[in-house]
Amino acid sequence: MKKFYGKIDIQFASTFLYFNKKGMVQELIHNLKYKGHQEIGTVLGSWYVEDLKELQFENPFDAVIPVPLHKRKFKERGYNQVTTFGKAIASGFGIPFEENILIRKIYSKTQSKKNLLGRSENIENIFDVEFTEADYNKHFLIVDDVLTTGATIEACSLALSKIPGVKISMICMAMAH
Repeated sequence: MKKFYGKIDIQFASTFLYFNKKGMVQELIHNLKYKGHQEIGTVLGSWYVEDLKELQFENPFDAVIPVPLHKRKFKERGYNQVTTFGKAIASGFGIPFEENILIRKIYSKTQSKKNLLGRSENIENIFDVEFTEADYNKHFLIVDDVLTTGATIEACSLALSKIPGVKISMICMAMAH
């Protein structure tokens, strides 16, 4: 994807749906994220993984990693909105779902109301990784809900790049224009 050219080394990047304000996809993701309808993530992930399998990747993924929530945000919401989506993708590929490698160090308010500059400035050092030698040389698939500026995926990738030999790919439920 053009959003990442020259910024981070992404092996593969894709989104499933197109996000329009006041559209059906916004309604689906809003219900998943704020109204507890986690089954939406499972359904979208199950549909999407079938499309992804048809691409017959040269570099298969070793594990799926969700963009993490800060502990405080997790406590407020009660769940990470990308967990069920990521678990469906991992299950479809027959690979592990790893939610303890990538961590969010800094609590931040929602990105959805911020402009491009606000998202980019705010996101840079909020992620870190906890890894072992067993994670070296793995190909991780990061999953998120909506791709806007790419700042979140970029920050996650920079954190994951601390792992020797790591390869990173990403998918999102939807992409905003």
